[in-house]
Amino acid sequence: MTPVRRAGLVAATLAVAATSAGLAGCGTSPHPHPAAARATPLGSYPSFLPKDSLNQGTDSVLTGTAARPALTSQGDVVKARTAHWSVLITVTGPQVPGEGLPFQASADTCTWTVTMSAATGPVPVKAADFTAIDDQGTVYQPALVKGQPRPPAELKPGQQVKFELRAVEATGEGLMRWAPDGTHIVAKWDFVVEND
Repeated sequence: MTPVRRAGLVAATLAVAATSAGLAGCGTSPHPHPAAARATPLGSYPSFLPKDSLNQGTDSVLTGTAARPALTSQGDVVKARTAHWSVLITVTGPQVPGEGLPFQASADTCTWTVTMSAATGPVPVKAADFTAIDDQGTVYQPALVKGQPRPPAELKPGQQVKFELRAVEATGEGLMRWAPDGTHIVAKWDFVVEND
């Protein structure tokens, strides 16, 4: 090996050793950087956000009223509240036939499952109080799925009810809405109709 080549090899070896030694000391200082000491833990809200605007967590139950309807994703629980009662309600779906087909139809038959429980008073249960709206503003009136037992007209404290609603709806994004008095929406669930 020539002296010039040997000197280059020694210099490269020394550079690698110096870099390794420098990296070995990273993060091992007994005195953390001031910014690292103040860092927000992963998954926490930044300290500058107002505390009253923060949700209690992603799995928290939202409260929905006529004055302030809850907006959440399909499958999430809402505590719907009126002056006379409150109830926990979940809407899941829609389920659509033909998922995985090589083409996407412009509309599909959608089936949602509604579950209601923990009522504090008699809660009206009517399919007509549920409406779906798509991203084009078209409103759909789902009906009870034929052949299933009809839900009671009222959900009383201590009872739970589960029933299915069905409508043909355009593919794309939408909202399922519940207005227990037929007019004032208290809860909305975001969903997507897709069959690809």
